[in-house]
Amino acid sequence: MRPSPRLLLVASLIALLSLGLVILPEAPAELVPAAWALLALAVVADALATPGGKRFVLDAPQTREMFVGETAELGFVLRPVADGGRLPGSAMARLAWPQELEGPAQFVLSPGPAGASAGITVRAAGRGDFTLGEIAVLRASRLKLVDVVAVYPCATRLVVVPNIRAVTSGEIDVQIATEAFGSRAALIRGEGSEFHQLRDFVAGMDSRTIDYKRSARHGTLVAREMRAEKNHNIVLALDNGHLMRETIAGLPKIDHMINAALALGWAGVQGGDLVGLYAFDARPRLYLPPGGGRRAFAQLRSRAAELRYRAIETNHTLAMTHLGQRLSRRCLVVVFSDFVDTTTAELLVENVAVLNRHHVVVFVSIRDPLLAGYQRRAAGDLGEVAAAVAAAGLWRERRLVLERLARLGVFVVDADPGGITARLVSTYLTIKARELI
Repeated sequence: MRPSPRLLLVASLIALLSLGLVILPEAPAELVPAAWALLALAVVADALATPGGKRFVLDAPQTREMFVGETAELGFVLRPVADGGRLPGSAMARLAWPQELEGPAQFVLSPGPAGASAGITVRAAGRGDFTLGEIAVLRASRLKLVDVVAVYPCATRLVVVPNIRAVTSGEIDVQIATEAFGSRAALIRGEGSEFHQLRDFVAGMDSRTIDYKRSARHGTLVAREMRAEKNHNIVLALDNGHLMRETIAGLPKIDHMINAALALGWAGVQGGDLVGLYAFDARPRLYLPPGGGRRAFAQLRSRAAELRYRAIETNHTLAMTHLGQRLSRRCLVVVFSDFVDTTTAELLVENVAVLNRHHVVVFVSIRDPLLAGYQRRAAGDLGEVAAAVAAAGLWRERRLVLERLARLGVFVVDADPGGITARLVSTYLTIKARELI
């Protein structure tokens, strides 16, 4: 227990009264000890009449899985240990959140029929496995002369995983179905290199598709229908260096990249291809060989969630060389990385160009909305003018690097965080339809 603001106020008034009685000679001095004794008795009685912290228990949620970048509602209830016990009144709770979780530092537990309860909203700003540990609860005594502070264990475990909302919502499936049955259907099914089926030849079809041996056997003209080849290898190469820890749109770049990579992984699995994962920073950290099926996607998601945030510089030369040695057949390599300027991007461009000689490479980067914002903002002083000029220079250098990669034959996906997934999946479907792998 600790003194409450009310007790401190009453004690201050009694102290002023005591000082006045000492100064005035004709005042009855015996009132001073009587006032302090009365206050002491009130404090003792208040403390004895107030149930202690062990009379209550704090109910909290158990394990909860969250997507990074999203919010969740958590409910807490402070109730008596024994049934029929006295219900607690209003209380104040305090909680120390991990750095990757954003929530209220303190919240009010309002009294109710089952106890004092509160519902709070927490946002996941980073991946990880977090246990809240304990919550401090402050309750006022019956006379509000003392505050009862108790610490209750909190077994709430929040597991923050990569955001696959685009997969669970069916957005990727709809995009794949649109490509498969829309305007590209003829290209995918009619001009591929893999045999799909036989069908009756009708007027308007290309005569080169007629299978004369089977036509003679069936007594009618039949044509071979082809489709784009499947079972390609797709490797998702994630740069996990310090540049990827920069926060854009409320999330680190690496989390935006992982979300887009998993969406592409699901599209690849649904399209019949084999998807693998490669993560690197100063050195290669993880290599998951390409696999197919939903089981492979579950493993891909699990391994991606285990990637830790690192604050070391990326070695693109070592990473791309190691990856090139790992790949034994032509693959689609999707490199998720970033750069600051043309100087720091020189090694990146050279190594991606080497990898592009034997594989199909897609380079994915995220635009920084701040750069465009500085250029559109009206400058009010010389400092803002300098910031706009610097932002324009960085934007120009960025475009030079991306254009250089495009001239080398690399597919470039450069978009805002909200549009990177759709563009990446569309690029994958284009590459597959054109049978470039």
